[in-house]
Amino acid sequence: MVSVSQVQDQLCEFLDASPTAWHATRNMTDMLARSGYQALDERSAWTLTPGGRYYVTRNDSAVIAFQVPTGGLDGFRMMGAHTDSPCLRLKSDPVQRSRDWLQFGVEVYGGVLLAPWFDRDLGLAGRVHVRRSNGKVEGILINTNKPIAIIPSLAIHMDREANQNRSFNAQTQMAPVVWQGACADDNPLLSLIKTQAGADIEAILGHELCLYDTQPAGRIGGEGGLIASARLDNLLSCFCTTSAMAALEGDQAVLLVANDHEEVGSASASGAQGSFLRDVLSRINESSVGLGGSEGFVRMIQSSCMVSCDNAHALHPNYPDKHDRNHGPAINGGPVIKVNANQRYATNSATEALFRDACERAEVPVQSFVTRADMGCGSTIGPITATELGIPTLDVGLSQWAMHSVRETTGARDPAHLIAALGAFCKPNE
Repeated sequence: MVSVSQVQDQLCEFLDASPTAWHATRNMTDMLARSGYQALDERSAWTLTPGGRYYVTRNDSAVIAFQVPTGGLDGFRMMGAHTDSPCLRLKSDPVQRSRDWLQFGVEVYGGVLLAPWFDRDLGLAGRVHVRRSNGKVEGILINTNKPIAIIPSLAIHMDREANQNRSFNAQTQMAPVVWQGACADDNPLLSLIKTQAGADIEAILGHELCLYDTQPAGRIGGEGGLIASARLDNLLSCFCTTSAMAALEGDQAVLLVANDHEEVGSASASGAQGSFLRDVLSRINESSVGLGGSEGFVRMIQSSCMVSCDNAHALHPNYPDKHDRNHGPAINGGPVIKVNANQRYATNSATEALFRDACERAEVPVQSFVTRADMGCGSTIGPITATELGIPTLDVGLSQWAMHSVRETTGARDPAHLIAALGAFCKPNE
């Protein structure tokens, strides 16, 4: 039995080692492999056996893992999450100069809360496709593991309205400074990548690189009751669902999907609107362990249930009026069931009942979130997955502050709560 303290330590290690969706996916598959899950390749034929544990990735940034039951497959208990987080991404040709400074041009990825990005120690990480001197083309992951850039604020003496309501121009005000003076290297980005992956790199053929805050995750507050980190949305759910998946025993039919691109609408080959989950479920259904045929596929889907895990807005002590009076989830108050009458969340009374029962069996507290009637509501992969496949679905998450900031805060006790609740959800109450 893993202790609450061990969960906290493992979570912080996972967060620090996962600056991008590609790194998070690799770390999730490492966790799964250590628990006996075998890698599959979408380009190869699959041979699935009862009792087998498998995982497959797409675009190196999304993963599906599943466990085949020994007693015949009817449907899966599914867990969903997403691997991406709002951030600043380098443009294709990022190097630019202003006066005596070399800078990187950036694009805003997702709904970034921009103000907290100023004056942070920023590292660079992501996926790069390169050609080596022997002509080989390959994709590699890089991570500077140290700060290489900063976006300096303008002094308040030069902007007396700085503390008033204001916006930021991502094109003109968010370019990080990297190098002072004349840079002898015509391609400083290539030089940076060579220091990461070898001097034999001849050219960069494509890159997906993200700036990230290098401050490590940490426990703060009285008695360490809070965890502060970058990318809690939604790596917190990725860690909890993978931990629950890795800890399962027996022959439950369980599946985990962690999609990419949720923060920008999920419309991609590796996103929830793409074919990844449908393709995997179809192959399972047509294998020797499945029911087979279109009717068997529908039966499997309708015998399944998904819990989509994505963080919830905790009641903020400085802004209590931003929550409905009866639906302000507390940090360290347990998993939050997210409900929206307009289907921005996929929860209905039937799926809510399943999860409440699971929390009760796991002896875990449970809360609910409904946004104020006069405010808009975000969404998740839950409604998209339910729409695309027809799987009965609900949305849950752990409560947090400062969603989409460069540094977010959650409860230190809540990750263990969610892992326990998910474990019970994956073992239906007979």
